[in-house]
Amino acid sequence: MMECKKIIAGFGIREGNALRLDDFKVCYEKSLLELACFYGDSGADELFIYDLSESDDEHERTIGLIKEIARLSDAPVIAGGRVKRLEDMKKYLYAGAKAAFLDVSLDENVDLMKEAADRFGDDKIYAYLPDCSYLERTKEYAQLGASIMILGDTEITEEKLRAVSACEEIFLITGTGTDASLPSLVLQKDNAAGFIGVFDGESGCMDLKQDLKARGIGVDTFESPVSFDRFKHNSDGLIPVIVQDYRTGEVLMLAYMNEEAFHETLRTGRMTYYSRSRKSLWLKGETSGHYQYVKSLSLDCDNDTLLAKVNQIGAACHTGARSCFYQNLVKKEYQETNPLKVFEEVFQVILDRKANPKEGSYTNYLFDKGMDKILKKLGEEATEIIIAAKNPNPEEVKYEISDFLYHMMVLMAHKGVTWEDITRELANR
Repeated sequence: MMECKKIIAGFGIREGNALRLDDFKVCYEKSLLELACFYGDSGADELFIYDLSESDDEHERTIGLIKEIARLSDAPVIAGGRVKRLEDMKKYLYAGAKAAFLDVSLDENVDLMKEAADRFGDDKIYAYLPDCSYLERTKEYAQLGASIMILGDTEITEEKLRAVSACEEIFLITGTGTDASLPSLVLQKDNAAGFIGVFDGESGCMDLKQDLKARGIGVDTFESPVSFDRFKHNSDGLIPVIVQDYRTGEVLMLAYMNEEAFHETLRTGRMTYYSRSRKSLWLKGETSGHYQYVKSLSLDCDNDTLLAKVNQIGAACHTGARSCFYQNLVKKEYQETNPLKVFEEVFQVILDRKANPKEGSYTNYLFDKGMDKILKKLGEEATEIIIAAKNPNPEEVKYEISDFLYHMMVLMAHKGVTWEDITRELANR
């Protein structure tokens, strides 16, 4: 049996709204981006997005939304639904999807399958089967290059699961239900790699995963290799927790956990502390909605302090400040050399120049002249790097690379590409 079966949150997109997977008619209460981020934070291993666009213009807007989802959510995206040509597959993948699917009920999609697999790699191409009548052709789809089969029939029965089990290919299977019974039944099948479903409630997928784990299904949950009784806590049984933003490294707050709070944090994936003033457990964000979703927990060398890296929703501080550490006492001026911070700060200046032009600004001169001028300068700077690299003095190379990176950031701003887009693409590779 495969380990770590996937729990995948699925929904459709029509006119910018998130529609429930079980009927593609009812809209979620959360906005599309809120829903995608919520699922990514609250335990979904991946997101399955069905593009229900009815026009080319709507399709382009949906591609933009998928790009935004891939940027904001940590969960990998599987997207598809409106494919008429290879270019549509490319758009889903370039928007940030880990894979794109082809609906095999459309003959033209089956015809595209081999060309798409050859162009993008078979690991990027999935076959979407609307119902069980297509199971007899799964070998054909696999030979054409589809690496995963998605059974889109939400009315799953024992008979249908037996038909899936008879296939050699790997499946993701959709379904609906309010408890773990159906996902458990599905994921017991050796060739079922994941369950695509609708997961309502504040806990997202975490409660379901804990239920599946209790049933012996291997799913990805938070597990600590060091038990709480091995921590060096104080006389009250508490251990301090330093909390950082997982993207920026900014220190947000300091709080305390007891054993119950620690286990509740692992179970739910949301930071839970022990309030020393109230003498009770404290789920961060329970009243404000400013939850902290766990990205990692680390223990220091003395086993007496935890470091939590989290996705902070809203403000961490009760005052409304992003961080509790906002009161500067002493500060020595220094030059920031953290590459990500420097790149982001320079890029923000370039974006500000674009939004608020400044007379005499070279950046605004480039924006005014347009794409051809920006590309011309990029080409010149790339050539300068090559020339400088031939010289023995490395200072010239540093200078020319810096020039190139500046002009590259102008191009990024002109095309609406962010550093996060670039780093995410590099991480995916």
